Amino acid sequence: MHKAIRAGLVFFASAVLVPIGTVGTVLGAFLFLPLPATLPKPKPGVTSSMSHVYDINGNEIAVFREYETSIPIQQKDIPEMLKQAVVSIEDKRFYSHGGVDPQGTLRAMWADIRGQAIQGGSTITQQYVKNAYTGRTRSVARKIREAILASQLDRQAPKDEILYRYLSTIYLGGGAYGVGAATQTYFRKPITQLTLGEAALLAGVIRAPSYYDPRLNPDGAESRRELVLQKMLEQKRITPDQFNSAMAARIFVVSGATKPPKGPQTDIYPPERQQTQFPYFVDYVSKYLVAKYGHDKVYRGGLRIQTSLDPALQSDAEGAVANALKGTKPPREMSLVTVEPQTGFVKALVGGRDFGASQVNLALGACPPPAKPEQPGSDVPPPPSDQPICVPGGGGGRQPGSSFKPFTLGKAFEQGTTPERVFSAPTAYTYRHCTGPNCTVHNVEGEGGAAMTLRSATVHSVNTVYAQLVEQVGYKNTAEMAHRLGITRVNADGTDAVTGRPFFNSIVLGSPDVAPLDMAAAYSVFAARGLQNVATPIVKIEDSTGAVLEDNTKREPKRVMAEVIADNVTNVLQGVIGGGTGTGANINRPAAGKTGTTDDFGNAWFVGYTPTLSTAVWYGNSDGEDPAHALPHGTYGGTLPARTWADFMSDALKDVPATEFDKPAPLKPVADELDRQARGFIDPGFRRYPDQTGTGGKYEQGFPPPRVGAPTTTEAPTTTTEVPTPSSTTTTTRRGVFG
Repeated sequence: MHKAIRAGLVFFASAVLVPIGTVGTVLGAFLFLPLPATLPKPKPGVTSSMSHVYDINGNEIAVFREYETSIPIQQKDIPEMLKQAVVSIEDKRFYSHGGVDPQGTLRAMWADIRGQAIQGGSTITQQYVKNAYTGRTRSVARKIREAILASQLDRQAPKDEILYRYLSTIYLGGGAYGVGAATQTYFRKPITQLTLGEAALLAGVIRAPSYYDPRLNPDGAESRRELVLQKMLEQKRITPDQFNSAMAARIFVVSGATKPPKGPQTDIYPPERQQTQFPYFVDYVSKYLVAKYGHDKVYRGGLRIQTSLDPALQSDAEGAVANALKGTKPPREMSLVTVEPQTGFVKALVGGRDFGASQVNLALGACPPPAKPEQPGSDVPPPPSDQPICVPGGGGGRQPGSSFKPFTLGKAFEQGTTPERVFSAPTAYTYRHCTGPNCTVHNVEGEGGAAMTLRSATVHSVNTVYAQLVEQVGYKNTAEMAHRLGITRVNADGTDAVTGRPFFNSIVLGSPDVAPLDMAAAYSVFAARGLQNVATPIVKIEDSTGAVLEDNTKREPKRVMAEVIADNVTNVLQGVIGGGTGTGANINRPAAGKTGTTDDFGNAWFVGYTPTLSTAVWYGNSDGEDPAHALPHGTYGGTLPARTWADFMSDALKDVPATEFDKPAPLKPVADELDRQARGFIDPGFRRYPDQTGTGGKYEQGFPPPRVGAPTTTEAPTTTTEVPTPSSTTTTTRRGVFG
């Protein structure tokens, strides 16, 4: 036994400790003994290879290249507070060590020998050497060479010179290399005018630029900024008064959609874009690609990007929006997005009235912060190509009102409910087990009172019927349906993807903030009879060598909803245009859609589709739902948004033959199969039940009596699957909604 232990220790010493000791000895000799070697020449500065962007016809519409990737600065220009901020968070012993931390280097080597991720611990000098000499290849050999060169550099150059070189070349997100470019990019000022709070922000970005980018993840960037200030205070690099003053100036991302807070703030400005004929669409393409591939590949990769933009449809969309906004002024805004159901290609996108006046793209929404990389400086892998990508726009999204109801409708159909099921339709309905002022749902102008079918309640957008329906369906199931169809702001578990808060039953009436892009994409699944190609502006991408990075012409659609369910949703939504709240969207060809209006006339929507195009129109204000800027009284989704939708779709489809929707199969077999499953697949044999046509009874085998008309939801359902809305103190509903 003892011999075995002794043999194991000898093996461990010879196989592991001896190599590490040998490497440590050699490394120590290189670090601390005089060396005749000279430093190699640094790698050339940042170079940029332009990426070219084309429309569907092959015409160039934009060029993506680095703007102001580096702004030359002099060593004397760098404020002392910026140097102290960077040293405090990145390398607090920078001015006292010899360019490398042997303990940290050996720790990283040991982790690599064990097959773990390379650990941190690099000094500022080592980080500069990595950028200027060795590159980022992860290996023990690279770490050794990095340490050797860092030690040599520390002996040959003053500390402030090393720090100057480092700060002049480090990547700080947003396409900015060096603190000069970053200061201009984020704050639109020269580096000599940096405040302490701004310096702390830049220092915090260094560790993970893709994660701490203040435009993409302001909360994460603010948390990191505060950590830098705390470190500076602990290390006595700033006074308590300086600390308190800088802490109060929290990050604020400047946009036309958000009012600045009162008091001090650290303003972050949107990127300045090149001029292009289609600025909103190009902005969407840029954000989409950066979210998927990262900034460097898009702006420095020399890509050839063919987009799905149809210039004729884009012109029609811009014309329809301009016509709708005629006679109004900011903050009144409108957005329009159209998607091709069979391909998922976004054919046109308008994010507002004037991109030159405001770079906030209201067609896009708000997204969760990017995933935090496991290793400092590493990139997060792109999401799977068959999953919707959340594209941030700065607008944050808007409540969709009753245009969200089709997701509950589709889920109800999946659970076996039919369009002809009868509900009571009171003028007001209070959610069961709910107390507080936000528990009661009202219809528009007090309509209701009689019983009606689910079909009729959808056509006329009766809120109280849908309040009962969501109690039967379950708010989490509604969320799951919306998420499945492409609403990226809604998690499948019923929570907000950005805030994490649950929606509860208010989701049925449109409490989530959603983007017009997502709504057009989700409705396109109905148009495609349950098949989904996730929305994308990209047809094909080739890199600088001609290799294909992405080819969406070969995508196979994924079935996310049964044909019978999608067809029945379409059949019901055709009635909205044919004789319901959306008659203003009538284009004299088969079309389906849904209106949506939020309380106090804060937002008005029309989302609709034909078999060939799915289009969402949002109308509201860029500064949110401020009652002072509410839409004119009586502006519902069925008014200007529906007419704008009709204006665009009529022009877009003028040369396209009218196509009928497929006739839906009956939903009764779905309900029957669910009942059969509930019975444990026991066949009850022949049964007699009334013929709903009134012509007498009939016999069928294995089918229960129809559900039509009984029971109504005035009786508590026995199959409720979700917990009803709790007290209004915890609900996320901000406002009620109209149809």
